[in-house]
Amino acid sequence: MQTIDFRSDTVTWPTPAMREAMAAAQVGDDVYGEDPTVIELEALAAEMLGKPAGLFVSSGTQGNLIAALTHAQRGDEAILGEDAHTFCWEAGGIAVLGGITPRPLPTDHIGRLDLDQVRQAIRGDNPHWPRSRLILTENSSGGNHGAAIPPDYFAELRAIAEAHDLRLHLDGARLFNATTALQLDPTEITRHVDSVSICLSKGLCAPVGSVLVGDRDFIAQARRQRKLLGGGMRQAGILAAAGLIALRDMTQRLTEDHDRAQRLATGLANLDAIAIDPTVVQTNMVFFALAPDASLSPPEVIEKLKAHSGIQLGFYGDRTFRAVTHYWIRDEHVDALVAALGEIL
Repeated sequence: MQTIDFRSDTVTWPTPAMREAMAAAQVGDDVYGEDPTVIELEALAAEMLGKPAGLFVSSGTQGNLIAALTHAQRGDEAILGEDAHTFCWEAGGIAVLGGITPRPLPTDHIGRLDLDQVRQAIRGDNPHWPRSRLILTENSSGGNHGAAIPPDYFAELRAIAEAHDLRLHLDGARLFNATTALQLDPTEITRHVDSVSICLSKGLCAPVGSVLVGDRDFIAQARRQRKLLGGGMRQAGILAAAGLIALRDMTQRLTEDHDRAQRLATGLANLDAIAIDPTVVQTNMVFFALAPDASLSPPEVIEKLKAHSGIQLGFYGDRTFRAVTHYWIRDEHVDALVAALGEIL
């Protein structure tokens, strides 16, 4: 990459192997179900996540929205975390486009809902209330340092959902980061949920796309919702070709990103002007804050970093920053960020 970009793993460029595969991809009309590369990608994602079928969609936001529209109807209610990506960062889509009422609840330090609060939030049969229909969950938890949530939590949510006839959807945008950190096969988590959306264009480096998986009836209905939202893509095999490499190869190297996140957290902990707890870093996200007596404001830090070293850093609000490691970040880039912050501050 031309700059050292820690703002997110969404900034990743496709790898040289992806570019070659995209150029050589066999294509067809995916809206007609005739693109062989898309079909291959959907089948691979479904297999890796232990579900019968998959659907290639343009983004993780679209995948989550399609899942909600498929599982629930207008007037229904979705229980989710108050820091969930679906609630905070997806433009209110489930409410605006689906007429689905979000019921946000607090989460703990790694993004888990309190199970008793979930049970209490499920509404009875009363015409004054929206109908509880859906639980939306997330792994890894982007609002909680990219924490990896273990499978027992999802097993307990599954039991609650089954007891109350609710559907359970997992926003797995960075699921492979979570399962890499937990040293688990993804199916250890996904077997507890009805549907999963995984992102190909973050740490997995594909230029575009996510895959939504679930049972065959769910995916058949999800395909209709994709069309409704304008998400039907034609010769999408050009994009799906990169997604195949993302799933086959890039999921196997995420430990490198996690190790570099640890390296960064350790380096930042040695700077007096930085407040950070390295022990909370599990995956590829490093959150840190300016100490109260720091000489610069957050916007000044970001501006000076870019001017000083060509380093881009994400501002997360208040005095907090987020740095995300990914395929295009190397050890020397991590060390350059620590050194630059040391000089600037």
